[in-house]
Amino acid sequence: MNLTCVIVEDLPVAAEYVKRCCEKSGMVDVLAHCMTVKDAIAFLSKNQVDLIFLDVEMPEGRGFDVLDNVSYSSKVILTTSKTEYAYSAFEYNVADFLKKPFTYQRFMEALKKVSQIVVPTQKEAGDDNHIFIKSDGKLVRLKNDDILYIESMGDYVKFTAKEKKYIALNTIKNLESKINTQLFMKVHRSFIVNTSKVDYMDGNKLIIKDSQIPVSKAFKAEVARRFHTV
Repeated sequence: MNLTCVIVEDLPVAAEYVKRCCEKSGMVDVLAHCMTVKDAIAFLSKNQVDLIFLDVEMPEGRGFDVLDNVSYSSKVILTTSKTEYAYSAFEYNVADFLKKPFTYQRFMEALKKVSQIVVPTQKEAGDDNHIFIKSDGKLVRLKNDDILYIESMGDYVKFTAKEKKYIALNTIKNLESKINTQLFMKVHRSFIVNTSKVDYMDGNKLIIKDSQIPVSKAFKAEVARRFHTV
Protein backbone atom coordinates (compact mmCIF):
# COMPACT_ATOMS: atom_id res chain seq x y z
CA MET A 1 0.00 0.00 0.00
CA ASN A 2 1.44 3.36 -1.02
CA LEU A 3 1.48 6.48 1.10
CA THR A 4 -0.78 9.32 -0.03
CA CYS A 5 0.57 12.84 -0.27
CA VAL A 6 -0.11 16.42 -1.30
CA ILE A 7 2.55 18.75 -2.69
CA VAL A 8 2.28 22.31 -1.39
CA GLU A 9 4.56 24.34 -3.64
CA ASP A 10 4.08 27.62 -5.54
CA LEU A 11 6.76 26.93 -8.18
CA PRO A 12 5.45 24.55 -10.88
CA VAL A 13 8.93 23.30 -11.82
CA ALA A 14 9.72 22.45 -8.17
CA ALA A 15 6.36 20.72 -7.70
CA GLU A 16 6.88 18.71 -10.89
CA TYR A 17 10.28 17.55 -9.63
CA VAL A 18 8.79 16.33 -6.33
CA LYS A 19 6.00 14.60 -8.26
CA ARG A 20 8.52 12.81 -10.51
CA CYS A 21 10.48 11.70 -7.43
CA CYS A 22 7.29 10.31 -5.89
CA GLU A 23 6.41 8.42 -9.06
CA LYS A 24 9.94 7.07 -9.46
CA SER A 25 9.97 5.82 -5.85
CA GLY A 26 6.83 3.72 -6.35
CA MET A 27 6.00 4.42 -2.71
CA VAL A 28 3.82 7.54 -2.88
CA ASP A 29 0.58 8.49 -4.63
CA VAL A 30 0.28 12.24 -5.24
CA LEU A 31 -3.34 13.27 -4.66
CA ALA A 32 -2.96 16.99 -5.34
CA HIS A 33 -0.64 19.92 -5.96
CA CYS A 34 -1.58 23.15 -4.18
CA MET A 35 0.09 26.42 -5.20
CA THR A 36 -1.20 28.60 -2.35
CA VAL A 37 -1.68 28.28 1.40
CA LYS A 38 -5.41 28.87 0.96
CA ASP A 39 -5.75 26.06 -1.59
CA ALA A 40 -3.75 23.69 0.59
CA ILE A 41 -5.91 24.36 3.66
CA ALA A 42 -9.07 23.90 1.59
CA PHE A 43 -7.83 20.58 0.18
CA LEU A 44 -6.62 19.21 3.51
CA SER A 45 -9.85 20.15 5.26
CA LYS A 46 -11.65 17.69 2.99
CA ASN A 47 -8.95 15.11 2.29
CA GLN A 48 -6.69 13.22 4.68
CA VAL A 49 -3.19 12.33 3.50
CA ASP A 50 -0.27 10.48 5.05
CA LEU A 51 2.37 12.98 3.96
CA ILE A 52 2.71 16.66 3.05
CA PHE A 53 5.60 17.95 0.95
CA LEU A 54 5.62 21.55 2.14
CA ASP A 55 7.37 24.65 0.84
CA VAL A 56 7.67 27.38 3.46
CA GLU A 57 7.61 30.62 1.46
CA MET A 58 4.23 30.66 -0.23
CA PRO A 59 1.95 33.35 -1.72
CA GLU A 60 -0.17 35.08 0.93
CA GLY A 61 1.37 33.20 3.84
CA ARG A 62 3.86 30.57 4.97
CA GLY A 63 3.71 26.84 4.64
CA PHE A 64 3.56 26.56 8.42
CA ASP A 65 0.15 28.28 8.25
CA VAL A 66 -1.09 25.13 6.54
CA LEU A 67 0.00 22.98 9.47
CA ASP A 68 -1.69 25.36 11.90
CA ASN A 69 -5.00 24.69 10.15
CA VAL A 70 -4.84 20.91 9.72
CA SER A 71 -6.95 19.10 12.32
CA TYR A 72 -5.21 15.73 11.97
CA SER A 73 -1.58 14.60 12.05
CA SER A 74 0.11 14.03 8.71
CA LYS A 75 3.86 13.63 8.44
CA VAL A 76 5.63 16.59 6.85
CA ILE A 77 8.74 16.91 4.71
CA LEU A 78 9.81 20.52 4.21
CA THR A 79 11.12 21.49 0.78
CA THR A 80 12.76 24.91 0.93
CA SER A 81 15.92 26.75 -0.08
CA LYS A 82 16.14 28.59 3.26
CA THR A 83 18.01 26.91 6.10
CA GLU A 84 16.77 29.46 8.64
CA TYR A 85 13.52 27.51 8.91
CA ALA A 86 15.27 24.57 10.56
CA TYR A 87 14.25 25.63 14.08
CA SER A 88 10.60 26.09 13.06
CA ALA A 89 10.77 22.66 11.44
CA PHE A 90 11.86 21.26 14.79
CA GLU A 91 8.97 23.03 16.56
CA TYR A 92 6.46 21.56 14.11
CA ASN A 93 8.04 18.11 14.47
CA VAL A 94 8.54 17.70 10.72
CA ALA A 95 9.92 14.35 9.58
CA ASP A 96 12.71 15.78 7.42
CA PHE A 97 14.06 18.94 5.82
CA LEU A 98 14.99 18.90 2.12
CA LYS A 99 17.06 21.92 1.11
CA LYS A 100 16.52 22.88 -2.52
CA PRO A 101 17.95 21.79 -4.83
CA PHE A 102 18.01 18.21 -3.56
CA THR A 103 18.86 14.95 -5.28
CA TYR A 104 16.62 11.94 -5.77
CA GLN A 105 18.89 10.02 -3.40
CA ARG A 106 18.31 12.61 -0.67
CA PHE A 107 14.57 12.53 -1.42
CA MET A 108 14.55 8.76 -0.90
CA GLU A 109 16.38 9.09 2.42
CA ALA A 110 13.62 11.41 3.66
CA LEU A 111 10.88 9.18 2.26
CA LYS A 112 12.26 6.03 3.85
CA LYS A 113 12.44 7.82 7.19
CA VAL A 114 8.74 8.71 6.91
CA SER A 115 7.70 5.25 5.69
CA GLN A 116 9.10 3.70 8.88
CA ILE A 117 6.64 5.76 10.91
CA VAL A 118 3.51 6.21 8.83
CA VAL A 119 1.02 3.46 8.08
CA PRO A 120 -0.88 4.32 4.87
CA THR A 121 -4.36 5.70 5.43
CA GLN A 122 -6.96 2.98 4.98
CA LYS A 123 -9.58 3.61 2.28
CA GLU A 124 -11.51 0.41 1.85
CA ALA A 125 -14.93 -0.27 3.34
CA GLY A 126 -14.71 -2.07 6.66
CA ASP A 127 -11.14 -0.94 7.28
CA ASP A 128 -12.16 0.83 10.50
CA ASN A 129 -12.38 -2.52 12.32
CA HIS A 130 -8.61 -2.90 12.34
CA ILE A 131 -5.32 -1.01 12.20
CA PHE A 132 -2.00 -1.84 10.56
CA ILE A 133 1.23 -1.34 12.52
CA LYS A 134 4.88 -1.99 11.67
CA SER A 135 6.45 -4.13 14.37
CA ASP A 136 9.67 -6.20 14.20
CA GLY A 137 9.99 -5.38 10.51
CA LYS A 138 6.56 -6.76 9.69
CA LEU A 139 3.26 -5.11 8.78
CA VAL A 140 0.87 -6.47 11.41
CA ARG A 141 -2.92 -6.30 11.16
CA LEU A 142 -4.47 -5.78 14.60
CA LYS A 143 -8.21 -6.07 15.07
CA ASN A 144 -9.61 -3.19 17.11
CA ASP A 145 -11.35 -5.65 19.40
CA ASP A 146 -8.00 -7.23 20.30
CA ILE A 147 -6.37 -3.94 21.38
CA LEU A 148 -6.73 -3.04 25.06
CA TYR A 149 -4.75 0.20 25.09
CA ILE A 150 -1.87 2.05 23.42
CA GLU A 151 0.98 3.61 25.35
CA SER A 152 3.61 6.15 24.26
CA MET A 153 7.25 5.20 24.71
CA GLY A 154 9.08 8.22 23.32
CA ASP A 155 9.59 7.63 19.60
CA TYR A 156 7.76 4.30 19.91
CA VAL A 157 4.34 3.13 21.01
CA LYS A 158 3.32 -0.09 22.74
CA PHE A 159 0.10 -1.82 21.73
CA THR A 160 -1.20 -4.01 24.54
CA ALA A 161 -3.48 -6.59 22.97
CA LYS A 162 -5.36 -9.58 24.39
CA GLU A 163 -2.61 -12.11 23.69
CA LYS A 164 0.50 -10.09 22.97
CA LYS A 165 2.25 -6.72 23.18
CA TYR A 166 3.66 -4.99 20.10
CA ILE A 167 6.26 -2.22 19.90
CA ALA A 168 6.09 0.03 16.84
CA LEU A 169 7.99 3.10 15.65
CA ASN A 170 5.18 5.63 15.82
CA THR A 171 3.69 8.38 17.98
CA ILE A 172 0.44 8.81 19.88
CA LYS A 173 -0.18 12.02 17.96
CA ASN A 174 0.11 10.26 14.62
CA LEU A 175 -2.16 7.41 15.72
CA GLU A 176 -4.95 9.81 16.66
CA SER A 177 -5.68 10.31 12.96
CA LYS A 178 -5.54 6.58 12.18
CA ILE A 179 -7.71 4.97 14.84
CA ASN A 180 -11.46 4.51 15.05
CA THR A 181 -12.49 7.38 17.33
CA GLN A 182 -15.86 5.77 17.96
CA LEU A 183 -14.04 3.03 19.85
CA PHE A 184 -10.71 4.48 20.95
CA MET A 185 -10.15 7.54 23.13
CA LYS A 186 -7.10 9.50 24.20
CA VAL A 187 -7.20 9.86 28.01
CA HIS A 188 -3.67 11.09 28.66
CA ARG A 189 -0.92 12.52 26.47
CA SER A 190 0.71 9.08 26.63
CA PHE A 191 -2.33 6.76 26.51
CA ILE A 192 -5.16 5.82 24.17
CA VAL A 193 -7.65 3.24 25.44
CA ASN A 194 -10.16 0.94 23.83
CA THR A 195 -13.30 2.20 25.58
CA SER A 196 -15.03 -1.18 25.22
CA LYS A 197 -12.31 -2.81 27.33
CA VAL A 198 -12.51 -0.49 30.36
CA ASP A 199 -13.69 -2.42 33.44
CA TYR A 200 -14.23 0.60 35.67
CA MET A 201 -12.95 4.06 36.61
CA ASP A 202 -11.24 4.58 39.95
CA GLY A 203 -10.54 8.24 40.65
CA ASN A 204 -8.12 9.40 37.99
CA LYS A 205 -7.46 5.91 36.64
CA LEU A 206 -9.14 3.58 34.20
CA ILE A 207 -8.86 -0.12 34.99
CA ILE A 208 -8.41 -2.52 32.09
CA LYS A 209 -7.83 -6.06 33.34
CA ASP A 210 -4.75 -5.75 35.58
CA SER A 211 -3.59 -2.41 34.15
CA GLN A 212 -4.21 1.06 35.57
CA ILE A 213 -4.36 3.78 32.92
CA PRO A 214 -3.94 7.37 34.16
CA VAL A 215 -6.50 10.00 33.15
CA SER A 216 -5.00 13.47 32.94
CA LYS A 217 -6.84 16.59 34.05
CA ALA A 218 -7.12 17.81 30.45
CA PHE A 219 -9.14 14.73 29.44
CA LYS A 220 -11.04 14.01 32.66
CA ALA A 221 -14.25 15.87 31.70
CA GLU A 222 -14.42 14.17 28.32
CA VAL A 223 -13.75 10.76 29.90
CA ALA A 224 -16.55 11.34 32.40
CA ARG A 225 -18.90 12.30 29.57
CA ARG A 226 -17.88 9.31 27.46
CA PHE A 227 -18.49 6.86 30.29
CA HIS A 228 -21.62 8.67 31.50
CA THR A 229 -20.31 9.10 35.05
CA VAL A 230 -22.38 11.22 37.45
